[in-house]
Order: sequence, then C-alpha cells, then structure tokens
Amino acid sequence: MAKKSKTSGEINIKYKKAYFNYEFLERFTAGLELKGTEIKSIREGKVNFNDAYCFFKGGELFVKGMHIAEYKMGNIFNHDPARPKKLLLTKKELLRLKQKMDEKGLTIVPVRLFINNKGLAKLEIALAKGKKLHDKRQSIKEREYNRSLNKRNWHEL
Repeated sequence: MAKKSKTSGEINIKYKKAYFNYEFLERFTAGLELKGTEIKSIREGKVNFNDAYCFFKGGELFVKGMHIAEYKMGNIFNHDPARPKKLLLTKKELLRLKQKMDEKGLTIVPVRLFINNKGLAKLEIALAKGKKLHDKRQSIKEREYNRSLNKRNWHEL
C-alpha cells in the first residue's frame, strides 16, 4: 500500500503500513542500484512496497520484495520486477546497521522512495522494532482521536 504524492514534480512514495507495524529507531538514506527501465517506472510512480524488507548478503545490503513494475515502453530490455536491489551506503553505515541487526527483534524496513533534486532515486530505510498488538491499538486510538479533533475544528469554521 504505497502512497504516491506529487508535489512540484517530485516523486515521493511512502510505505504507510510500515509506520503502523514498526517503531523506528534510526533512519538512513540510501542510494539504489537500478537499471534504466526501473528508474523510468519509478518516475511514473509504479512501485509497490508490500512485504518489502532489507537483508545482508556478503557484507552488502539489499532490499527484497519491493516491486517496480515493468516499463511499458521497455520491450525486450525490461527488468525483472521482483529482483533484489542493492542499496548504496557507506561502510560505516553498513557496519552500524549490521551490528544493530544482530540484536534481537530489530529489522531494516524501507520507509520512503523519492527522487532527489539531482534526479537520483533514494530509498529511506529505518532500523525498526516490531510493534506489539497493544502498541498498534494505541496508534489506532491516537489516529481516531486526531480525526475527531480535526473534524470538530472543521465544523466550527
């Protein structure tokens, strides 16, 4: 369930379900190693984050489960939509994430995909801890309270 919002010609795709399921401890911005047709599909907003997660393989960080749809004009040179994509981080950041990942109950999840002002695709990832059921209930209560508060203020105008 990714949400695409275009503001001033910018791509900003958020994985809203991650905000509900996880508590974020730290955030990092990583580059993505993409193929030509993948960046074209991202610019069209054809990205799905459902069940996306990050994993280490050979000292490098990859994101799996992030579906980038095939580019409609890509013909035989199109990419595999479900292939794992390599994340580009500094060695210091990778080492820090690897150490934190070894702790029990922590994972790395993609949070937001955007294109920066240089035209490069960036993925915001977060070191996260899964929320318990009672934490999720608290999030729902807060959300409903804010909705009712906004609705009441709207009617007072």
